[in-house]
Amino acid sequence: MEETIGEQAGRLWQILKEKGPLSPSQAAKVLGLRSADVDRAIGWLAREGKLNFAPGAKGETLISLK
Repeated sequence: MEETIGEQAGRLWQILKEKGPLSPSQAAKVLGLRSADVDRAIGWLAREGKLNFAPGAKGETLISLK
């Protein structure tokens, strides 16, 4: 499980690098992952201090790379 989360975190990092800020739901759609999987990947990258969080439209939080 830990290896899978790490791989998904790597994919999320790459998408944020390419596309810029995304909401978790947008990231899930782009990556083709369940929202729970994206949430775990966000947690992984946040724990490593690699993400910024900002308010976005429609009350969603936008995530971006530091």
